[in-house]
Order: sequence, then structure tokens, then C-alpha cells
Amino acid sequence: MSDRAEEMPPQVAVLDAESAFPARALGARGDETDEVLELARGGLRQDTFLRSFRHNVLGMVGLGILVAIVLFSFVGPLLYHSDQLHANISLTNLGPGKGRPLGTDANGFDILGRLMVGGQVSVEVGLAVAVMATTFGALWGGLSGFTGGVLDAVLMRIVDVFISVPAIFVLIFLATAFRPSLVVIMLALAFLAWLTPARLVRGETLSLRTREFVDAARIVGRPRRGIVVRHILPNTFGTIAVNATFQMADAIINLAALSFLGFGPPPPVVTWGGMLSQGTTYLLDGYWWEVYPVLLLLTITVLSINFLGDALAETLDARLRSK
Repeated sequence: MSDRAEEMPPQVAVLDAESAFPARALGARGDETDEVLELARGGLRQDTFLRSFRHNVLGMVGLGILVAIVLFSFVGPLLYHSDQLHANISLTNLGPGKGRPLGTDANGFDILGRLMVGGQVSVEVGLAVAVMATTFGALWGGLSGFTGGVLDAVLMRIVDVFISVPAIFVLIFLATAFRPSLVVIMLALAFLAWLTPARLVRGETLSLRTREFVDAARIVGRPRRGIVVRHILPNTFGTIAVNATFQMADAIINLAALSFLGFGPPPPVVTWGGMLSQGTTYLLDGYWWEVYPVLLLLTITVLSINFLGDALAETLDARLRSK
């Protein structure tokens, strides 16, 4: 927001980044004017957000664990070297010991090094799916909610049709219909994941499109696309950010599930689900190190992302902060 707009008297509410209108001209007084100001500034201020987030214990724990997992996956291989491309039959199913802290698997691969490489795949797929699904879903929901009418009904019926189909069946079908690869799996996961953010953003848009700052944008002649992109979507950032974290967690779980069922990317790509699938074969033989470490790491990763999402939801919710 420009300095000129910030210097205006209290009775004037800034409704657009380029222009200011008297709040009373649009019927906003008192608390409504403050709400308009907050919305026009894009919701939370950065200092308020950081201060609130730091006081959320679970959020900080989740963020710390997630950062540790990212460092483990991407920095770990630079410090702990292991061959994850060539099998070594002479080292199959060896327990934890010197030089191999978590033992080896049925192909002689070092499990600690395999966890690091599998973590890279999980983080990359989770981030890619979250970005693609959230971006497309937000644009779809924003357009649907702001336009309304017949277009809104058609767009949301399309969403309802896809939501009614069990996701795991669609993923297995796509994995069998196309040659499985990381790109295909990411696109398949994003294809199903965009439905939830589309419905959430559409609901937020239905509420926001009647607000004063949107009326002001209409008055100055903003096109519909500009209003959605510059005014509606920025004010749904809280919903979008929170949902993106859950989309990332869901993508990691779905990737593990597909790989566990045998529909994941083929070797030499390493996934945590593939490690679980292979490890469970030898679990009854006492080779616990092939199952429990990867299961624990997968669980902790998903929990940390969920903690982070819950913390963002609480921090970005202005009504919750005011209580």
C-alpha cells in the first residue's frame, strides 16, 4: 500500500492498492472499517504472524522436525556416502553394525542411505503436488465463486463428480494405464488433490465478493480476472497456505501407498513405500531394521507437516487470535 494511502485520516479506509475511498461512502463504519483495512492489506501483518506463530508449540515442533528431515534427506548424502545404484548380494539383510548404522536390505543396499534418497523423492513429490494442486484449485474455486450463476454450478458439479470417485482407484488406474514415473505420479496426485482447495477457495470467495474492497475494485473498473487475482485470492491466502501443507502430507502418504502396492516409480527410484513393501516380506524373519526405521520416518514426516498446518490455521485465523 502506498504511503499516501497510509497517511489518510482514520475515517478513510484503504480499499485498493492504488486508490482510497471514504469508508462511509460504501457503508463501512467503526469495526467494519478496520476489517476493510485489514483485508486491503492482505490480512495479517508479517510481524503479527511471526509473533503468533512462535507462540504455537506444536507449530514450532513441526517446523523443526520438517527442517531436520529436509536436511537429513538433502544434506545427509553429502556427509554419509553409500551406493544406492548397484546391488551387493554379499551384504544382503545384514543387521545394524559398524559402517552400517541401520543395516542393509535384501539387495545389499545401505538402509540409512536409502532413507535419505527416499526422503528426497518424498519431499520433492509432496512440494510439487501441493504447488500444482493448490494453484489450479485456487484459480478454479476463485473463478467459480466470484462469477456465480451457471458457470459456478457447472464448475462445481465437475468438482463433485471427481470427488465422488475413490481416489485410490483413480491413482491405480492411472498408474497402470501409463508407464509409471515420478512425473506421471505427480500429475496423477495433483489431478485429484486440486478438488479440495477448489471447494475451500470457492467458499471463501462467496464471502469476499460482497466486501467493500471488492465493490471499490468494481467501481474503478477492474476486470473480473483482475479482481479475482489481485483482490480475492490474496485474501484467501490463509486458507490456501493451510491447505497446501495438508496437500503435501497427503501426497507423501499417497506416494508411499502406491509404491507399497507396487504401482510406484520403478527402480532405481527409491521411495519409502517401496522400502516398506520389500521390508515387510522379511519382517517375520526378524529383519526389523528393514521396516521400522522407514515406517517411523514416514510417520514423523507426515505428523510434522500436519502440526505445521494446524499452527498456520490458528495463526492466520484473525477471529481465533482476537479471542
